[in-house]
Amino acid sequence: MKTENTRVAALRDGTRPFLVDSGLETWMSFVEGFDLPLFGAFHLLGQDKGRTALRAWFLRHIRIAQAHGTGFVLDTVTWRASQGWGHQLGLTRYDVALINIEAARFAATLRHEMETPDCPMPINGVIGPRGDGYILDAALTPEDALAYHRHQAEALRAGGVDMLSAITMTHTGEAIGIALAAAELGLPCVISFTVETDGRLPSGETLADAIAATDAATGAGPLFYMVNCAHPSHFRGVLSGDWLHRIGGIRANASCRSHAELEASETLDAGDPLALAEDYAALDRVLPNLRLRGGCCGTDHRHIEAIAARHAGGHADAA
Repeated sequence: MKTENTRVAALRDGTRPFLVDSGLETWMSFVEGFDLPLFGAFHLLGQDKGRTALRAWFLRHIRIAQAHGTGFVLDTVTWRASQGWGHQLGLTRYDVALINIEAARFAATLRHEMETPDCPMPINGVIGPRGDGYILDAALTPEDALAYHRHQAEALRAGGVDMLSAITMTHTGEAIGIALAAAELGLPCVISFTVETDGRLPSGETLADAIAATDAATGAGPLFYMVNCAHPSHFRGVLSGDWLHRIGGIRANASCRSHAELEASETLDAGDPLALAEDYAALDRVLPNLRLRGGCCGTDHRHIEAIAARHAGGHADAA
């Protein structure tokens, strides 16, 4: 069985492709009908029906990875489980810490049951933005972000995660702070930025500048960078330059809609899984180090299956 270090090393070095799950929160809200206050999937851990739904969700995705011979990054359901969001729900710092620890242990149970030598499964502690994931409502300095996010990062480490990922980052200050917190705790990390329909972060920064600034401030600390919560049509036009080798993962939305349109929508736009798989195949041709593929808002197991199948087919054709 793989050890924690070799699991992360396989992801870092790109020795095999990895899958990750898809749009958990949108699926649980729109399809399963769960009430997720503040869009926090961690609420599901506190109810038997919710835990059963989470288990089924992850098992479905893990089996896709196993069928296609990839590894699987097993996320914790903690995108909204930081102290500021917890405070809005009446949770104490202690409560929030326990939620993060429990989320990591839930993932560890799944790994113990499902991991195989051919499907290594690093447990990834997910950290979301302090503010909204679609707009830049309050920019953080790296120092402020480090102070704020250290609490959640420490709890995830206590729960036994192998690595951290900062998901849906809207500006570099917060991304840098989380990367610094990960380094202080001795945990590898991945930074994932979101972009608007023009390919720029909500802060107005370009992807190239955001990656360069984060690398400069952290000594190229992140394992790699990702783009998430945006459709490939929103950012493929900006993918040129030497910096592209630092992008290692994509978790795209199913919908071509803007963030504002998605926020206002009362229905789920699941897009076309086969079309999204073709978009990923096109990204494969311009991103030389792409090794992690998953989904974000509106996506589900059908999109991941199509992406995995299209990727395997593309490699077979190339061979």
